[in-house]
Amino acid sequence: MIELDGLSGEELFKSSDGLTYKDFLILPGYIDFSPDEVSLQTRATRNLQIQMPLMSSPMDTVTEAEMAISIALLGGLGVIHNNNSIEDQGNMVERVKRYKNGFISDPKVLSPEHTVRDVEHFKLKYGFSGIPITEDGSLKTRLIGIVTNRDIDLETNKDLKINDVMTRELITAREGVSLKEANEILKNSKKGKLPIINKDGLLVSLTSRTDIKKNKEYPLASKDTSKQLLVGASVSTHPQDRLRIEHLISKKVDILVIDSAQGYSRFQIELIKELKKKYPQIEIIAGNVVTSEQARGLIDAGADGLRIGMGPGSICITQDTMASGRSQANAVYYTARYAKKYNVPVIADGGITNIGDITKAIAIGASSVMVGSLLAGTSQAPGSYFYENGVRLKKYRGMASLEVLESKEGGGAKRYNAENQPIKVAQGVSGAVMDKGSIYDFVPYLFQGVKHAFQDIGARDVAILHEKLNSKKLRFERRSLAAQVQGGVHNLYSYKKPIIGAD
Repeated sequence: MIELDGLSGEELFKSSDGLTYKDFLILPGYIDFSPDEVSLQTRATRNLQIQMPLMSSPMDTVTEAEMAISIALLGGLGVIHNNNSIEDQGNMVERVKRYKNGFISDPKVLSPEHTVRDVEHFKLKYGFSGIPITEDGSLKTRLIGIVTNRDIDLETNKDLKINDVMTRELITAREGVSLKEANEILKNSKKGKLPIINKDGLLVSLTSRTDIKKNKEYPLASKDTSKQLLVGASVSTHPQDRLRIEHLISKKVDILVIDSAQGYSRFQIELIKELKKKYPQIEIIAGNVVTSEQARGLIDAGADGLRIGMGPGSICITQDTMASGRSQANAVYYTARYAKKYNVPVIADGGITNIGDITKAIAIGASSVMVGSLLAGTSQAPGSYFYENGVRLKKYRGMASLEVLESKEGGGAKRYNAENQPIKVAQGVSGAVMDKGSIYDFVPYLFQGVKHAFQDIGARDVAILHEKLNSKKLRFERRSLAAQVQGGVHNLYSYKKPIIGAD
C-alpha cells in the first residue's frame, strides 16, 4: 500500500501555528469526471439548502435588496444589513420576497419639477434611461408620465422642467401581469418601457423591452416552498431589536443572522432560546465565533448555523486592536469539526479573496463562505461609483469603522456593543474597492473556477469533499513564504488578471 503524501486536516492544524488560506495547499486527487458534473449544492442552515456556497455579508456597502435578489437568483443567499431603520430593512426583505424575474420591483423615479439636467445626471449615475415620473418623485404618489431619451435628446435648455417634455400618454399594465403578457404588450405598443401600476395608479414595478430580451431563467435560484427567493437579514441582541425581528418575520424573512462581532455571550444565547421558542419556523445563524467552546454554546442554545471569523476581513482590524480572534483557517477547521457532530453547518466569514480561498474554506469543513469586499465593487452593491487616479471605485467600509459606529442608525455600534460608549474604538476602516462589473458575470466566473478546483481535488460535490476530509483521504501541504511567491504570478515585467479578485 502506498503511503499517502502530505498531511491530514488534523495533522495540518495540530502541528502548526495559526494558518490562513494562503498557508497551505490541497494535494490533487484522481479525476474521472468533468467540471460540469460537479455539484456545489450545500446547506445555508440546518434545514435550508442553497445551490451555490455563497452568502453576501450584512454590510451597508455590500447587501441591500438588489444584491440579495442577485445572489439568490445565482443560487446563493443575501443577508441584508441592519444599519438602517426597521421599516427600511423590512422593505428590502419584502422586495426580495416579492421579486419576479424580469420586473424591476423598486423602480427609480423623478418628479415633474426635476429638470433635463437631472435626467442626464440620473442616466449617468444609474446607467439607464426611460424614467417614470410620479406626482412628487416618490413611489407614494400616482404615476403621471415617463421621460425617455427621445424626449430630451435634442433639448438644449438643461434647466427645462420634465413637466414640459415628458410623455403623458402611457401604456401601462396592472399589477399581477405575467412576463409573457408584458412582452406581448410591449411588442404591440412598440414602447420601450412598461410601467406596472396597482388599482390606485401607483407604480409598483417596471419592465422593458431590453430586460425581457436579456431575461434569463435561473435554474439554481434559491427559493422557498412558495417559489419566492430566499433572503436573510441581520439583527442585534439588543432589546430594541425585538421589534425589528418581529417586523422582519412579518415580511417573511427566511433566516435571521444574529450579528455580533463576538457571539459567545449571554445576550446571544438568551436571544436564540427566545426566538426558537417564539418563532420555531425561523432559521437562525449565530456568531461570530472561532473556537469549539464558542460553537458549543450557540449550538446548545439552538443555532441552525454558525458564522465563523473574528478579524480576517480586509477592512477589519479587530485582531490588532483587541488582541482577540483567531487565524481564519484554524477557526473554520475546529468549529466545523465540532459542529459536524450536531449536523450544524458553518459559514466561513472573512478572508476570502479568490477562487482558491473559497475552495480551501469548504475543504476544511465550511458549508459555505460569506464575502464582503469580493462583492462590494459590483454594480449590485449599494452606493455609486467614483473615480480616483483614473480608477473606477466603489466605497467599502467596515461595520466597526468610525463612520458606521457614529451613524444615526447605529447598526455597527450595536454589533460591537459600543452604542452607549462615549468613546468609540474602531475595529474596522473605510476604504474603496475596484469596479468588478455585474455580479451576473463575476459570480458565475468564480464558481466555475471552484468546480474546476473540485475536479482537481477529485470531489464531485461538497459532501464528498467533507467525507474525504473526515476520513483523512484529503491531504494537505504547508506552504513556505517562498512557495507562496512561486505559486503566484512572478518574474514578469507586467501582467493582467482575467477578472479582478478572481485570480
